[in-house]
Amino acid sequence: MTISRRNVLLGGALGTACAVTAGLTAACGRSGHTISIAAGEPDGFYIEFANLLRPLLDARVIPTLGSVQNIRAVTAGTADLGLALADSLDAARIGAPAFGGRPMTLYALGRVYENYMQLVVRADSPVRTLTDLAGRSVSLGANGSGAALFGERLFATAGVQPGQTRHLALTDAVAALRDNMIDAMLWSGGVPTPLLAEADRAWGIRLLDLGDYVPALRARYGRYYDQLALPAGSYRSVSAVRTIGVPNLLVTGTHTDDSVVRDTVRALVEHAGQLVPAQARGTQYLDVGNLINTEPLPLHPAAVSTYRALRG
Repeated sequence: MTISRRNVLLGGALGTACAVTAGLTAACGRSGHTISIAAGEPDGFYIEFANLLRPLLDARVIPTLGSVQNIRAVTAGTADLGLALADSLDAARIGAPAFGGRPMTLYALGRVYENYMQLVVRADSPVRTLTDLAGRSVSLGANGSGAALFGERLFATAGVQPGQTRHLALTDAVAALRDNMIDAMLWSGGVPTPLLAEADRAWGIRLLDLGDYVPALRARYGRYYDQLALPAGSYRSVSAVRTIGVPNLLVTGTHTDDSVVRDTVRALVEHAGQLVPAQARGTQYLDVGNLINTEPLPLHPAAVSTYRALRG
């Protein structure tokens, strides 16, 4: 069923009394169950957002390597909630090879932010464009991350074959770039990402412009890619660099209790102002009106009724 924004906002209040009146309490239909949130890497956008959400839900945060791992966790029922990029979610929904060729059933609770795809080189690197990376060593993000899935798509779309493709976690990728063990690294996160900002201050980084690849990526893989201008001052060398934005969704699988969904939606709506990771302040905010725009996934039925009750 396709749920339009108009239907959600103008529909009747269909939630249960628990959804409407209980607030964010662990006792509301969960029998003491502790909510788990599959998040991301240390110093990354996902884990920072999850740690802001955690006290509102009395939840625990599970560090992961990112979107693909989070999707597998919520589908398997080993996590109640997870953060994931829209293109990774579409790949899971249709059963792409990254997910073993088996379509996965997932539901959205809300669209929260947009990640900036950051293709990073040393400030003193001779590499100026993505095509200059042909034959060179590149880290496309950790195995299990959305960046890795996106990176494969980006280089395939550009027709560029790196000499060596590695899959390093953020900390390891930054260290490898510093020590000239790789020529470039791809990272998906907020700007400025603290670890990259620290590297920029210590030895200097540059971001490659990716704007020209957006039309081809959209034509080939779907409408999940937007051209974004990196805010001036994000890093020292950033002026008019264009990159690619991909929406983040907070999602769940089929195992999660409706009360968890209801409480989470209430937290997103009622506490939007405090759910802003430090690395996104000044560039992004949680737009309550945009929460229900969750393409490619449908909203969870309990999320639909809660949005109606809250906005009705």
